[in-house]
Amino acid sequence: MLIRKTLSLSDVSLKMDGETGKFTGYASVFNGVDAAGDTILRGAFLETLSQAQPKMFWNHKWDMPIGKWTVAREDEKGLFVEGELTKGLALADDVHAAMKHGTLDGLSIGGMLKRGDYDETKTGRTIRKWSRLVEVSPVVFPADGMARIDTASVKSLDFEALLPECKTERDIERLLRDAGLGKWEAMATVSRAKAIFSGRDVPDDAEAKTERLILERLQRLAA
Repeated sequence: MLIRKTLSLSDVSLKMDGETGKFTGYASVFNGVDAAGDTILRGAFLETLSQAQPKMFWNHKWDMPIGKWTVAREDEKGLFVEGELTKGLALADDVHAAMKHGTLDGLSIGGMLKRGDYDETKTGRTIRKWSRLVEVSPVVFPADGMARIDTASVKSLDFEALLPECKTERDIERLLRDAGLGKWEAMATVSRAKAIFSGRDVPDDAEAKTERLILERLQRLAA
C-alpha cells in the first residue's frame, strides 16, 4: 500500500543554505507516534536506501521533480536528508522562496509498505520496514492537523497494483486513507462497496474477475 507521513518543519530541523537552494533536515524521526498512531523504528529505511535514493517532488505531485536528494541516510535520530532545488525551474524557485519565508512548513515521505513490514497496535502500526521509499516532498502541513482530501492523488494511485495486497476490510480502509480520504470517508466507501456486492454470487475460480470489478468500483468512487 502507498503510505505518506508528514512532519512539521519545526520537527525536522530544516536548514537553508543561503541563496543556493540547498537544505538539510530530517524527513522522519524514529520512535515517535504520529497523528495516525504509527511509529517508525530505526532501520526501517536501510534496505530501500541501499537500492535507490528517493525523488524530490513538490507536495507529492509526481509530474515534475523540483530538485534532487544528494544525501538520504539513517542516523540515531531519524531519516536525514540533504537536497538541492533545481535552479531555473520556476516551481523550485517558488518552493525555495516559501521555505525561506517560513510559509512552507512540512516534509513528507512517500513509499510502499507490504504486509509483514509492520505490526498492528491498538492505536496504529509499528513500522519495522519500508519496502520502498519512493520520494520525500516539501509539503504544506496544515497547523490544525485537519485531513484534506487530495482528489488528484486518489485518482493517480495504482489501485490495480495495490488491491491484491488488501486482504481485509481494514486493509482497504487503509489504502483509501493513504490515498487522501479521511477515516470516515474511507469507512463509508468500504461500506458502500460491501452494499454494492452484497448478494452477488461470485464463484471461487473468478477471483481475478472479482478484483477487476472491485477495482472499477473504486476508480469510479475516486473519479
